[in-house]
Amino acid sequence: MSAPSITSAPPSAPSQSHPRGLYVLFFVEMWERFSYYGMRALLVLFMVQTVQQGGMGLTDRTATAIYGLYTATAYLAALPGGWIADRFLGAQSAVWYGGIIIACGHFTLAVPRPEFFYLGLLLVIIGTGLLKPNVSAIVGDLYPEGGVRRDAGFTVFYMGINLGATLGPLICSWLGEKVNWHYGFAAAGVGMVLGLVQYRLLARNLGEAGRLPGHREGVRARDRWLLAGLVGAIVFLLILVFSGAVHVDATAVAKMATQVIVAVTVLYFLCVFLFFNLAPLEKKRVTVIVVLFLASAMFWSGFEQAGSSLNLFADRYTQRLLFGWTLPAGWFQSVEASFVIVLAPLIAAAWLALSRRGVNPSVPVKFAWGLVLLGFGFLVMAGASRIVAAGHKVWPTWLVTTYLLHALGELCLSPVGLSSVTKLAPRRLVGQMMGTWFLATSLGNLIAGQIAGTFSPDNLSAMPAQYLQIVLTTAGTGIFLWLFAGPIKRLMVGVE
Repeated sequence: MSAPSITSAPPSAPSQSHPRGLYVLFFVEMWERFSYYGMRALLVLFMVQTVQQGGMGLTDRTATAIYGLYTATAYLAALPGGWIADRFLGAQSAVWYGGIIIACGHFTLAVPRPEFFYLGLLLVIIGTGLLKPNVSAIVGDLYPEGGVRRDAGFTVFYMGINLGATLGPLICSWLGEKVNWHYGFAAAGVGMVLGLVQYRLLARNLGEAGRLPGHREGVRARDRWLLAGLVGAIVFLLILVFSGAVHVDATAVAKMATQVIVAVTVLYFLCVFLFFNLAPLEKKRVTVIVVLFLASAMFWSGFEQAGSSLNLFADRYTQRLLFGWTLPAGWFQSVEASFVIVLAPLIAAAWLALSRRGVNPSVPVKFAWGLVLLGFGFLVMAGASRIVAAGHKVWPTWLVTTYLLHALGELCLSPVGLSSVTKLAPRRLVGQMMGTWFLATSLGNLIAGQIAGTFSPDNLSAMPAQYLQIVLTTAGTGIFLWLFAGPIKRLMVGVE
């Protein structure tokens, strides 16, 4: 199938508050997040379910390790996905082809055979890597003037993300848990197809935003070889795995991947400080990026328990009977996103009000609040797990309270992260620094999967202490960051 045909029509009339193309991208991202979070709500539950009940019969440790690898690699794939769009396809075509690959991945997961499961995950990862970074890039291109109007456009776009993340688990979990697991995966694919249909029909409203610039032609030959090598490596890996020549231990791979990402990050920042001839002011700002990188990885290592350990907690230990009907466990995956939709405008208004009074918290303080709120959420889970360890199920209010605190934490940390990196990074290294920011999220997802694997249904008495350990590491990091916010802020001289 070809990419959507694009005309040179202007993306919007001058009188409009936002370009018409923004709403095209809003629905593309909404349906993509519908498919991603809808499938994510099923993933661990399907893997740990017995084979007799239609699942894969994996242990908690293996299933959560696979979950961590999947989510981490989906973020890592954004790096080559952005490069492919920039060098070959352009952002518009990358979004189109990425969506097609995502839909194929979900429909492959719908095939009830084990060998199709891993192929389906790989396709979703590749498609997400193409679509996710480039749809955001097109949003930016719709506002070449920048400024407040562009920020408002991204706010509208962000609402699309959370709307999809709210709706996806509601539909996919009901189908997957109540009817058939593979119907749930297929529903995620249908959602992506709906996004593709409206994208193809309305892509003319994007105008030239996200088109491949013509001046790239001179580097095509070299890049074709790089792309061929990347595709060849993926195909070779698939042959090894599906032929049985290589046995993949998900837990060992997750640990190795964590070590590799940590080593690459350390080496990269060492090279930046030692060999990139940074000015003294640039060194201070890059030091702040290192601090925020560590805080971000810590945050996502806790936050991403939502799809793994907290999902299993909802399934096994939460009272879900309502008027004689058992709620799907995956429905709890919609709670945090729905809180974000409601709270995001309030938090944004609060920052503006504080800014007008000259008391808007600094970036390190906002990161600290995010981590502390995350820790408080797990403190609630420590209390809930004491009830579980005593042999009882808990009310849904425990999980809902946890997700409320986590949503507040996300709103304190996530929206300012990317913006801060673009301001702090040396101009010639902005692209590279943004790449390292994806590494922080990926590292956090890998760690999250490994932490989730330590929770054992055969040792419930250990669960309260395990949640308290997460409280100490996340909230403790936040308090430490809060205490040193002043010195960190002084390193950000010249950056608002």
